[in-house]
Amino acid sequence: MPPDLHGRVALVAGATRGAGRGIAAALGEAGATVICTGRSSRLGLRRSDYNRPETVEETASLVSRLGGVGVPVVADHLDHDDVRRLASFVSSEYGRLHLLVNDIWGAERLKGGPADWNTPVWEHDLDAGLRILRLGVETHLVTSHFLLPLLIREPGGLVVEVTDGTLAHNASRYRISVFYDLAKASVNRLAFSQGHELAAYGAAAVAVTPGWLRSEMMLDAYGVTEENWRSALEAGAPPGFAESESPRYVGRGVAAMAADPGRDRWNQRSVSSAELAREYGVTDLDGRQPDSW
Repeated sequence: MPPDLHGRVALVAGATRGAGRGIAAALGEAGATVICTGRSSRLGLRRSDYNRPETVEETASLVSRLGGVGVPVVADHLDHDDVRRLASFVSSEYGRLHLLVNDIWGAERLKGGPADWNTPVWEHDLDAGLRILRLGVETHLVTSHFLLPLLIREPGGLVVEVTDGTLAHNASRYRISVFYDLAKASVNRLAFSQGHELAAYGAAAVAVTPGWLRSEMMLDAYGVTEENWRSALEAGAPPGFAESESPRYVGRGVAAMAADPGRDRWNQRSVSSAELAREYGVTDLDGRQPDSW
C-alpha cells in the first residue's frame, strides 16, 4: 500500500529545488500538509546563492496538485529571526510538527566543478569554504533549534537530515574538499546526535542521502529534461549516470519511512535512497530502483 500521511504536518526546509522539492512532492503524494521553505520566492523577498527560477511557491503548488496541502513560507535558514517566525507560524497554525526535513544546502556552486575538486585547504578560497559550512551545517542547526520543540510535543516525530553519502561511505573516502567533506560528514553525525536527544521524547532522527540526483541544475548541466534524461548518456555523460535518480525517488523513501509505525528503528542511522526503496518497495518515477552508490 502507498504511504498515507493525511493529517500529518511536515516541514521541508530547503524545498525550492532538488531533493527538497522531491521530498515535498512525495509527501504530497501521500496526502501530507507540507510547509515548503526556502529563499527563492515569486515575491523576491530573499535570494538564494543560485539565482535560479525555481520558487517555494512552485513547490507548494506541486504538493497540492499531487494530493497534499502545500504551504509556501519564505525563510532564510541562517537568519534566526526568520526561523523563529517560521516556528511561531507552525505552532499557531498547526499546533505541532510530525516531520522535519533538513535539506538546506545552497552551496553547489561554491563547491565548484571537477576541475576545482581536490584543492588543498591551504589553497582553497577560505571565504567560500566557510560559506559552505554555514550553508550546509549551520542552517540545519538553526532550523532544529527552533523547530524541534514542536516535533517533541507528542511522541512519534521524525527528523530527516539530507546529506551526500552515508556515514559508512564517507568514513573511508575524501569528498571533494576539506570543507565539503566536513559539511557532509557533519550532517550524518547531526542525525546521530539529534537522535540521541530525541529518543527520550519518542522521536527519531535519520540521515538520508540520495544517489546521483537528477536535480534541476544537473539536468541543465547536461542539457536535458527529466523526460529525455537518458539522451545525456549518448551525449557524453559518464556511464554511471544510467543509475541516476529523480528527486522523487528519495522523497518516496522518506514518505514511506514517515508513515511506518516502526520508524523509530531508523533512529541515528544513515541510509541511502536505494536502501529505503528496497526496504519499502518504492520506485522512482520510471518504476526502477536505481542505486548509484
